Order: sequence, then C-alpha cells, then structure tokens
Amino acid sequence: MGNNQWTKPRHRLVQCLLKVVLGPYSRWKYGVQADPFREQGDRAYLILMNHQTAFDQFFIGMSFRGPVYYVASEDIFSKGWVSSLIRFLVAPIPIKKQVTDMAAVKNCIRVAKEGGTIAIAPEGNRTYSGRTGYMNPAIASLARKLKLPIALYRIEGGYGVHPRWSDGTRKGTMHAYVSRVIEPEEYAEMSGKELLAAIEEGLYVDEGVADRNFECAARAEYLERAMYVCPYCGLSEFESHGHEIECKLCHRKITYGADKRLTGVGFDFPFEFVSGWYEYQENFVNGLDLSEFTDAPLYRDRAALSEVVIYKHKRLLRQDAGVCLYGDRIVIDEGLENALTIPFTEVTAMSVLGRNKLNIYHDGHVYQLKSGKRFNALKYVNFYFRHKNIIKGDRDGKFLGL
Repeated sequence: MGNNQWTKPRHRLVQCLLKVVLGPYSRWKYGVQADPFREQGDRAYLILMNHQTAFDQFFIGMSFRGPVYYVASEDIFSKGWVSSLIRFLVAPIPIKKQVTDMAAVKNCIRVAKEGGTIAIAPEGNRTYSGRTGYMNPAIASLARKLKLPIALYRIEGGYGVHPRWSDGTRKGTMHAYVSRVIEPEEYAEMSGKELLAAIEEGLYVDEGVADRNFECAARAEYLERAMYVCPYCGLSEFESHGHEIECKLCHRKITYGADKRLTGVGFDFPFEFVSGWYEYQENFVNGLDLSEFTDAPLYRDRAALSEVVIYKHKRLLRQDAGVCLYGDRIVIDEGLENALTIPFTEVTAMSVLGRNKLNIYHDGHVYQLKSGKRFNALKYVNFYFRHKNIIKGDRDGKFLGL
C-alpha cells in the first residue's frame, strides 16, 4: 500500500480501539442499541445516514467492521493540531457545507477505488426539529459515481436523547441500524429521482410522536436556538429555563415534556411537538416579503467574529461585535468606522455548525460568528435562503438552508 493512499492500515487499528472505548460509553450515554450489520462481509459500502446526534458516527462504528471514512464539514479541519491528529487517526473526507465541493467528490471516488467504506449524512446537518430534513439530490449522482452498495443507516430516538438545540443528553433509548441495502445492480435500473426517493424513504424519521420518555433536569433549555417565530407574535425571541420556554414579546410559556410534547402554560398551544412548530416557522418565513425589512434590523445580536482559514485554523477578528440582520444583508458593527456589510447577493453559502455557530462564505472569506448559549444562528441561514429563493425568481421555494 503506497504512502500516497488515503486508506492506511492504522485506520483499522484506530477503529477497533474506538469501538472498544466508545461502544460502552455510547450505550451508557445515549442508551443506544446499534445493531451489527452482519451482512457486511468483506465489501466496502457507501453508508448514508440520517443525522440526529453529535455521536452518530460512533454508532456507525459500532455496527460496521473495519475503518469507515466519514465526510465531515471543514470546521473540524480548522482547529490546528487537533485537526492534524484527527486526520492522522481516522482521515475524514473534508467537505465545504452548502457549496458544490468537487474536491470532496474526487476524494470520495479515491477512497472507494482503494476499497474504503464511506459514510455521509445526506442532510448535511443535524435535525433541529426531529424530522429528517432536506437532502441534496446530488447524493444520488455521487452514489452512482462510487459504484458501491448503499447501506441506509437509520437512527431513531436520537432527537429525544440529544436534540441539536440542547447542550445535554437525556436518559432514554435509541436505535441505530441498517434499514436497507441498495445494490449497484438495483440502482443502475433507477432514475436519479427514484434513487433519491429510495434514500429519503430509507432514512426518514419523524420524532414528533410520544413513543417514550426522555428525562433530564432542564428539558427545554436552549430551545431558543431553534425557534424564533411565535404563533401569536410572529418574529420574536425566546428564552428558556428548566422545562419551559417563553416568548419575550407576549410572555406566553410553553412546557417541553419528557415525552417531547409541547404544552402551553395556561393556554392551548397549537403545536404538539417541535416538528409542527418548526414547520410553521419555515412556512412563516417563506411567506415574508423581505423587501419590507431593509431599513431597520430584524434582529440584533452580539458575537465573536472570526475568519476561518479553511483546513488550517481560525483567526479572531473581533471579540464582541454587534450583528444586525436585515432582509437583504448582515451588518457587523453597524455605525462604527470598521463596519462590515455582507449583502446576501454576494454570499455564496451560509450554514449553521454544531449547535449555534454561523459560517458565512463571502468574497473569498469564510466568516464565523460565535455567540452566547442563547444565540440563534438558524434565523440568519433561513433569511439568507429566503432571499436567495426570491432573487432566483422562486418565491415559492421552500428550502431554507437546513
């Protein structure tokens, strides 16, 4: 095996060690039952998974034998020596979020030709709502290029155990398993739309159901990272404490139950689960005429502004910057001499990383905003994509970036 190969013998050893250490930890921390994929044999696979928790990749490692090469966002490659260590140990395949990354495609083809198993989350993001989200149709064409059998890896209950908007896990159970295998001979007979539909069906999960309890000391804590539209007030801000989240405008409080149900405190809340509320929020934003929001900011936040030097490190630019969100732009430190205006028409991509970091791809730079625990980065992405859809002439476009 040549030194220039992506796949290395040490990756198999590392995978075995991780399984020994993180397998028991995952079962204890997440209550996960990860079914072994007994039909794996000696073949390489393209593993496609729905994305629910920060530990999803380790569940795959519990189900599959041998090394798995994960397609991962560029953020983990911009942490200096930590990134170098990750590359050495497991060699993930870097990809730039929300953009067409041909280098990532070429690296996937390279790994497949070397006999490596590849894992990708076609959503590109962890779910905020509990429902499996939008999948880029390009995943179907990539699968055809790789010519590997496709293992659809479904993760259930992860949203209950560790919602993306929460800092902590809850005591509960989850299940991870291969729901279907699509052989190359099978998808060769499918159209691109048919293959995408099969992938979506095999990975779709809707956690908007009271199927079990998930206990923790502060169930609603940081739900405001996901929600910013009140069914009574429209665009708003929220603040959570313990099991409740409160609208700052109308001061209505909603309880997040152990069974994931939402209940109004002293009133009938119109949504039973976060997924229904989240869908309402997206429909609300998709109904806005953003030209009405160009004179005064929709939202004001404070955040640290950094520039990400892709695949190297991050450089802090401003420790505590004022951030204004308009219907057509973001302005950093508005009114100051060093104000930075970022028009949406000049932004090539925008994405949420982790729980609430925001990456903005503008004019050859990658800016990152990182704020306090209650910061809602999602609204910036949603408004950017709403603007993008309108500019394209697609006023009915539904996709809002996640």
